Amino acid sequence: MNDPLVFVLPGYGDSGPLHWQSRWARADARFVRVAMPDWERAFRNGWCLALDRAVRAAPGPVLLAAHSLGTLTAAWWATRYARPDTLAKVRGALLVALPDPSGPAFPADAHGFGPVPLERLPFPTRVVASSDDPYGSLAFARNCAQAWGSAFHELGPRGHINADSGLGDWPDARGWLDALARRG
Repeated sequence: MNDPLVFVLPGYGDSGPLHWQSRWARADARFVRVAMPDWERAFRNGWCLALDRAVRAAPGPVLLAAHSLGTLTAAWWATRYARPDTLAKVRGALLVALPDPSGPAFPADAHGFGPVPLERLPFPTRVVASSDDPYGSLAFARNCAQAWGSAFHELGPRGHINADSGLGDWPDARGWLDALARRG
């Protein structure tokens, strides 16, 4: 069995060099950042089509490691954009720090991401949330996880689960991603 590629889906503004996603991509060549059309002016259609092109072009199975707006991109893509043959490549998705499009901190230059699709996702997923994320409440994350059929993990007070959260290489999340690969 081939090890899957891992498509890294950062959030609005991309992930800086100390972010766990960037650390993973530097440490393992299987991790590939999906280049979005514009990191500072995010339009759902463009972001979902970028993900679709990446998955369609993949030579084999893939995993998604999504943060913030990347999580909503994954949900929209899976429920509205992807064809069945493309979806079949996805073994699972780690969805970290879901932002609430109706929340006060949601970026004004992120368009078309709400309301979030609330239907079961067609591959195994794990939602990871912080109890003090300024971009999305625990209740919002739990509601999405339940609707999507996702496993749910609360980290406690870790902010937006980014470089400022003190997670470093975040080995626990790598373990969750590996578990998704085995399940898918």
